[in-house]
Amino acid sequence: MRVHHVAIQVIDLERARRFWVEVLGLPEVRRQAHALWVDAQGTILMLERCGGDPPADPWKSQRAGLFLLALAIAPAEREQWRARLAEAGHPIEGETAFTLYVRDPDGTRVGLSHYPDQAP
Repeated sequence: MRVHHVAIQVIDLERARRFWVEVLGLPEVRRQAHALWVDAQGTILMLERCGGDPPADPWKSQRAGLFLLALAIAPAEREQWRARLAEAGHPIEGETAFTLYVRDPDGTRVGLSHYPDQAP
């Protein structure tokens, strides 16, 4: 079994598109009035419009459910991603030897990870 798609609720589709398409570079594959689909190398991320406010959870909360969506990067790309995220106004909220952690505009935790490859 493989992941068919992941759905993420967002408040503003255009703001979400700027992060997922323009900053992260995931190709937009479909747009509807209430949703935008992007391709994460074969897994579709469905960005679905919702009402309400983003969660105010601390980085490591005790809330059950999706904790993190980790996307694969090459170890050599790590510093380029750090700079790109900073330039786009998405600060790194944490990091390990393998992963940079950031949030999308609606508070979804996103990791850019090269585990198990070592950083240069």
